[in-house]
Amino acid sequence: MSNTDRDNRIEYIELGAPDLSLVKKFYTGVFGWRFTDYGPDYTSFEAGPVGGGFTRDAEAGDSPLVVIYASDLEAKYEQVKAFGGQIVKEIFSFPGGRRFQFRDPGGNQLAVWSDR
Repeated sequence: MSNTDRDNRIEYIELGAPDLSLVKKFYTGVFGWRFTDYGPDYTSFEAGPVGGGFTRDAEAGDSPLVVIYASDLEAKYEQVKAFGGQIVKEIFSFPGGRRFQFRDPGGNQLAVWSDR
């Protein structure tokens, strides 16, 4: 892909997290993400075509809301809870699919959706 083709595409998402080890355990267990540490205050992740990182230098919060696709929404819902995620919006339907929202152990709010 040329740089022109990459222009205006999301390539990286950075979120705050006070406890990087807890966040890494959560996302590895629930979504199978891989992490690379860059010092004690930053870790990057690989999650398909869009990468990102967690930093202790930023506050965790509701924004940006990252939405992750799952083919089995109910199974992912149970994994989120099992690994310490807190459900903030139960599974609901919308035109085109269903989703739920949760807070990860670092306090960030994310969503999982499925077209099934």
